[in-house]
Amino acid sequence: MLTAIVGINWGDEGKGRMVDLLSRKYDVVVRYQGGNNAGHTVINSQGKFILNLVPSGILRPDVINVMGNGMVIDLEHLCGELGRLQQAGIKITPENLKISDRAIICTPYHVQQDILEEERLKDAKYGSTRRGIAPVYGDKYMKKGIRMGDLLYQETLDAKVADIVEWKNLTIHKSYEKSEVKTQAVAGWLREFGNQLKPFICDTGRYLEQAAGQNKDILFEAQLGALRDIDFGIYPYTSSSSTIAAYAPIGSGIPGRKLTNVIGIMKAYSTCVGEGPFTAEMFGGEAEELRKQGGEYGAATGRPRRVGAFDAVASRYGVRVQGADEIALTKMDVLSYLDKIPVCVAYEVEGRQTQEFPVGDALSGAKPVIEYVKGWHTDISGCRKPTDLPREALDYVRYIEKMTASRVRYVSVGAERDAYIEL
Repeated sequence: MLTAIVGINWGDEGKGRMVDLLSRKYDVVVRYQGGNNAGHTVINSQGKFILNLVPSGILRPDVINVMGNGMVIDLEHLCGELGRLQQAGIKITPENLKISDRAIICTPYHVQQDILEEERLKDAKYGSTRRGIAPVYGDKYMKKGIRMGDLLYQETLDAKVADIVEWKNLTIHKSYEKSEVKTQAVAGWLREFGNQLKPFICDTGRYLEQAAGQNKDILFEAQLGALRDIDFGIYPYTSSSSTIAAYAPIGSGIPGRKLTNVIGIMKAYSTCVGEGPFTAEMFGGEAEELRKQGGEYGAATGRPRRVGAFDAVASRYGVRVQGADEIALTKMDVLSYLDKIPVCVAYEVEGRQTQEFPVGDALSGAKPVIEYVKGWHTDISGCRKPTDLPREALDYVRYIEKMTASRVRYVSVGAERDAYIEL
């Protein structure tokens, strides 16, 4: 089975928690896009882990983890992340972690360029995490990237670095008028952190093709959500990679394979980190209470997340572009404090109501149409089977299924591995 776990909304839906749960059924877990600009938080018997680059399957000793060619990898950050995992007792070897030789390296000059551009934009900024993601993906498609496989060939790597740094200084030094990037500094950084990662670098496409040919079960882990996809998201307030399930085989290295199942993850309410239109957003005391109840702060950045009512319009769109076969609904327990639960059932766009997700200026000017569903107002964190849930909680799940034209299979009622209900 080839299964993708993907976000339906703006990211931070709880994908890491579900990958950690479901990876017990899989042989391989693959990250296929993105960098360290978002985090997957996992809580289990081993502790609490925030994973920015490493696949969430690393917390299961029998699972093979792959970082695919669609990723961009900050070497320094990855070395630090692996070190923290090892200190926590997690096994990290070339046998259980494999890094694609085609993945692009995110360097310090990408981070610098990201920060400089956000500062230039000022109030018009895109809400970047300032971790170099847009510049490094830009360089990839400009064919000015350094790939993980280049680390294995030091002599030719030095020449590539010199050429790329000369080109990069046309932007950083001559356009932004900042100090020149030094070739020796970049080369030294690549050696210092790249040498630690060389044992993990391989042709992951070949490995995955062999695994699929042996009928091994492979789980593809996405970063962020459908509404941050570079093509189908709230452009330009998106990530710089393709976050949708259809890209999973490509970003993993087996483009000829087809997915057999897509599990979409969405919260029982809405959250959003960063800039851009967020129609169902709450403000004031109502928002602060929801943020507090849900612990809504970015795993990668610590930024307070914007929060809002469950957005049926955006979620239905996300289900469609992800091609989700089933849904995992997370953080249901957070809503237990509410007597009535707000749901955004439609948008008002240019004086007319619509249930279609708009783009561009139409989305920026959209206003939410809110309905309220009766709450259950009791703690559900101990529920483990459908019959444990209050009738109102089950009604809320069925209401979401109807509004999003999807089937909810999993309901998460807590952060721990066993805190879920399978419907």
